Amino acid sequence: MNRLTDRCFVFDLLVLAGLSLFWPGTSCAEPSQGGIAAQAPIPAVGRPHQPNFLFILTDDQGYGDIGAHGHPLLKTPNYDKLHDQSVRFDNFCVSPSCSPTRAALLTGIHEFRNGVTHTLDPREHLWKGATTLPQLLERSGYATGFIGKWHLSDERGYGPASRGFQWCSTNVGGPREHFDPVFVRNGKRTKEKGFREDIFFGDAIDFIRLDGTKPWFCYLATYSPHDPLAAPEEFIAPFRDKGLTEDQILYLAMVENLDMNLGRIMKFLDETEDPRWSGHKLRENTVIILMNDNGATWGLDVFNAGMRGCKCTIWHGGSRAMSFWSWPGKWTPRSVDQLTAHLDVLPTICQLADAPVPAELQPQLEGYSLLPLLDGKGWSHDDRRLYQHVARWPSGMAADHKYAMAGVRQGDFLLMRSRPCDRPDCTPEVRGDQCATLRAVEEGRKAAVYTQTNAPFHWGVTPPGQWALYDTRKDPACQTDLAASDPDRVKAMSAAYDQWWDEVYPVMIERGGDAPLTKK
Repeated sequence: MNRLTDRCFVFDLLVLAGLSLFWPGTSCAEPSQGGIAAQAPIPAVGRPHQPNFLFILTDDQGYGDIGAHGHPLLKTPNYDKLHDQSVRFDNFCVSPSCSPTRAALLTGIHEFRNGVTHTLDPREHLWKGATTLPQLLERSGYATGFIGKWHLSDERGYGPASRGFQWCSTNVGGPREHFDPVFVRNGKRTKEKGFREDIFFGDAIDFIRLDGTKPWFCYLATYSPHDPLAAPEEFIAPFRDKGLTEDQILYLAMVENLDMNLGRIMKFLDETEDPRWSGHKLRENTVIILMNDNGATWGLDVFNAGMRGCKCTIWHGGSRAMSFWSWPGKWTPRSVDQLTAHLDVLPTICQLADAPVPAELQPQLEGYSLLPLLDGKGWSHDDRRLYQHVARWPSGMAADHKYAMAGVRQGDFLLMRSRPCDRPDCTPEVRGDQCATLRAVEEGRKAAVYTQTNAPFHWGVTPPGQWALYDTRKDPACQTDLAASDPDRVKAMSAAYDQWWDEVYPVMIERGGDAPLTKK
């Protein structure tokens, strides 16, 4: 009996015994706030009104890193199939790095208001007062499962089991543990065989199988293709003769492994009977959402879909992400051009799930439901503005970085400053890495993180003391600065940024966004 069937067999015995399951949860080792009750399913005659959700978030994969987006080397038939089956938000933005994106996704509120301004402890702690998407879904009868990378603090009270996830699975070594990892599932450690992402996707399938009586929300957040880079040899071999660096080879291999696993879980949904809907497959009432969490990384010099910028930059390529939403028989696959964002995920899923957002939370949400766009109807938010900031400043220097790597988006326009701060003591010794990189590029350096020769392009520095303006649809490479020719737009967008900063700054400080870093 393999691991999957063995666990399902034990689950079935508990069901027959009339027991309900309570999943303790480290990020899977702390007590859960809820449980998944197992009961005999009663299949519905019609489509259940609450769909299931499979939300896949990949780590450090760029927008261009799939075949459907023009990549010259990657073969990603399953990404491409999902692309073709989806409503594709093609002007979709996330934050420029990992933890900030996750904070905004799970709360519908800008990461600064959640106190998340870094990927290091404690500035990746999601504010304890935040209400999360799985908490709202749990209250509305959903089974909630988390698999993979959390990165919003593993401290007690901050992990996924304290944030509304009833079932949790992750590996102990995080991104550094690729093969035969030690996993923690609901507080229990086990040594596994195989490649980490293969096990993550297997755990997602296990979670989906657990309880046929409830709709489910499965949040599958991979570590791949984040560094350190490694993959099974079968995915590495095809890239050996392509003239790539070792990092590029391993990175692309990790993406193709993800593609294989995406096909694996889609096949499972396509072939598995839906216990809540008689005569139908799970896929028919499951919304699949697939996104990446920030701009390109180790594949940057291979392909970046014509964009300027990468992870941890304020340029267009630093925060543009793929965003595929698929629901067979409900939504017509097509591209949508309106400016949309990670902030919109929570209000959209809550509306689809019939999960009420408390009245006191509604004014705090900064995102909008995407349902009108998914349904092909009108959209009343074309004038929305999104405020972006790379953050990652040395602790105690938040105020000095107001204009360092900051931006505003509205429609197709990006108003931005790609500048280091003016403090000479903002150095790598105090974690001022981003400012140090921009200073080096301004002085003529050609190499930087993720690029060997193109730092002046991807980590480019804008003129001091002023904003630059780009039309990212017409000019994704951000080569033509429109600031001088459109001063009214610059004035309006820059004034909006100043007002936003003044409002969010004290909240961000109060919630730990400038706290001393304790992890190097």
